[in-house]
Amino acid sequence: MKKIPIRQLISPQQELPTIERFKIRRVEDILGDSDLMHDLHRHDFFFILALKKGTGRHEIDFVEYRILDNSLFIIRPGQVHQLELKAGCTGYLVEFNTEFYHPKDKSSNLRLRKASNKNYCELEVNRFNKLHAVLSLMFEENAAREEGYQDVIKSSLDIFFIEFVRQSSNPKEESIIINPYTQERFEEFLELLDKHISTHKQVSHYTDLMNLSPYQLNEITKSSIGKTASELINEQIILEAKRYLLATPNQIKEIADLLGYEDTSYFIRFFRKHTGHTPEAFRQNSA
Repeated sequence: MKKIPIRQLISPQQELPTIERFKIRRVEDILGDSDLMHDLHRHDFFFILALKKGTGRHEIDFVEYRILDNSLFIIRPGQVHQLELKAGCTGYLVEFNTEFYHPKDKSSNLRLRKASNKNYCELEVNRFNKLHAVLSLMFEENAAREEGYQDVIKSSLDIFFIEFVRQSSNPKEESIIINPYTQERFEEFLELLDKHISTHKQVSHYTDLMNLSPYQLNEITKSSIGKTASELINEQIILEAKRYLLATPNQIKEIADLLGYEDTSYFIRFFRKHTGHTPEAFRQNSA
């Protein structure tokens, strides 16, 4: 049984200083005169790709984006993606794990969750330049490594996520005012879904973990995104199933096992009900 390839920031056997758990590189230095192609995989770290000049395509959890100038991508650990960048792209690639940057205060942690739940944002030039300037400072600090540079980088990440959340709202989306408590609990629920979906598939599992009633959790999810907790659980199961179907050669029974289904036929019926296709047909149609 094959699991989805996971790229790691550092090898688990390596005992490296904290700063080695953070990397920032210029895209133009990575590319040189060549195109870059990354097949479907997932990371154990956060991944920020900010492109001042960009051409190519980026697929994140089976949503495809055309890469444009002044575009920014954020991928959280566990998501699957494949990337194609054409020579001539410029910008920054930032990678870090939670051992380097993991805000302890509630507001900063919520901001990181909120930012990383928005995978793609195309920004106006002035707004992109503001974020690009923060990344440039991080790059310079990481290169010079003068006294206190790690603190400057972590503070710059704070500023970056403040600016990203502030500037990345989509004017085409309907504006919904959500109180901070609801936002915090909704982001917490999404995080738990990512972590426990293979073993926890009932709303009651999550209400127990969050010390909420089913009614309270449904009110939180409906006011945040207009969907019930059960609908979001089902969407997460289907997303994880698609990840395995397209990123591994595993048999359907093996994928059902990985997702916590003892009855393969039940898993097939569930998948077909929510997608209109059997798992095998989905895999063949997406090939």
